[in-house]
Amino acid sequence: MELHIRLEGRKGLAEQLYRQLRAGIDSGHLAAGTQLPPTRLLAEQLGVSRKTVAEAYSRLTYDNLLSGVVGRGTFITPRHSLRQRDNEHIPLAAADTLERWRQRATILGHRALDAPSRYDFIGGASSKSQFPYDQWRSCMNYALRRSQRHPERQFSAQGLPELREAITHHIAFTRGIQCAPSDVLVCNGAQQALDLIARVLVEPGCKVAMEDPGYPPARQLFQALGARLQSVPVDDQGLCVEQIEDGTRLIYVTPSHQFPLGMPMAAPRREALLARAAELGALIIEDDYDCEFRYQGPAAEALQRMDRHGLVAYVGTFSKTLLSELRLGYAVLPPAVLQAACVAKHLSDWHSPTLQQWALARFLGEGHLNKHIRRCHEVYSARRERILARLGGDLASWFDAVPTSAGFHLSALAKPGVDVELLISLARKVEVGLYSLAPFFSEAPVRPGLLLGFGAIELLDIDPALDRVADTLQRLS
Repeated sequence: MELHIRLEGRKGLAEQLYRQLRAGIDSGHLAAGTQLPPTRLLAEQLGVSRKTVAEAYSRLTYDNLLSGVVGRGTFITPRHSLRQRDNEHIPLAAADTLERWRQRATILGHRALDAPSRYDFIGGASSKSQFPYDQWRSCMNYALRRSQRHPERQFSAQGLPELREAITHHIAFTRGIQCAPSDVLVCNGAQQALDLIARVLVEPGCKVAMEDPGYPPARQLFQALGARLQSVPVDDQGLCVEQIEDGTRLIYVTPSHQFPLGMPMAAPRREALLARAAELGALIIEDDYDCEFRYQGPAAEALQRMDRHGLVAYVGTFSKTLLSELRLGYAVLPPAVLQAACVAKHLSDWHSPTLQQWALARFLGEGHLNKHIRRCHEVYSARRERILARLGGDLASWFDAVPTSAGFHLSALAKPGVDVELLISLARKVEVGLYSLAPFFSEAPVRPGLLLGFGAIELLDIDPALDRVADTLQRLS
């Protein structure tokens, strides 16, 4: 790769080269540790003598900006500080808009920047140790071979037909979802599915209802699109449907495993929600984010399966069941929404990565996902039972577990007198990552408690971690 240097005329070439290289190093455009071309090669590229390049390199070495490594080459020397560019930035006309976007950063986004604790009860993270890497690698190799011999260069924004068919079979088997491959839109994770649906439905000033407490990225997304957000409280039966206001256009819910509290929406509430949506002509987004994992009782019927009027958009993801890095999800959309969402998807990124779609279609078709879910079910069930045993045992003086039967997190509500935020801070000092329920509340009164994820913590680590939590609580009592 050629180094970007422009020399003018035939005089002072070594000085010109020295100044341009120094400017690149000082500005940081030529990063510390970067290897520069050999003097002979750079001289050939620039059409100058090797002596000219050697003289510039020598001056930079004298300035401690370059260092030579015998047998390897010439490298830019690491420096403790770089001079800032002297450019004076003119304020942008959109400065206020940009500031509003910066302020929309969510607590979940901040968590990604934190260093993980030794014992981490973070929610939404699956167990990487359980992922079938060998099978996935085989499927990716198949995808590469498929790409090599595939004649097409353009692909549908809706997703590869074979993946949409595989998704249709999978969700029919696991959740009883009734749809055809033509109803499925493949997305870059569930978050893009929410974005696409909201983008074609939400206009500035329109009403969007969602659970409170609820999923912060969904709340921030709707607000960013200009929606008037209505925070609807939940009780032990789920969303309080009777409080959804007239004029609501979109309703976002997590009925199978309410996020973050965890209880399922009761059947009468589901029926009431569908009836209310029919009265309003509102679309319901059913986010079924982690319900492949169920530990007791029959699975609650999906809203999409109960829908008779094309009012439910069913959203799922493989980031929870497989790997968060995969970033593939899907939406089963009513005909009224599907075409518009496909247009929005095309304008956004044309289509999701084709290699990963081919690999995932193969992975589903060969039954690897169902086998993986069965393996993880046993692992997650044991972790869940251990946490519940501790919450019902020595931790019962401080917390009550919220009944839940699915997913890989549960919530524990703090009893009066427990300072949850102080507990979290002190637990971090003994290498235990705990997470508060407070950031998930918007307008409803905060119910102090913890969200305890058990997807990323090993079974043998749960007792040592909760021992430290119990010790901390004893000191606070």
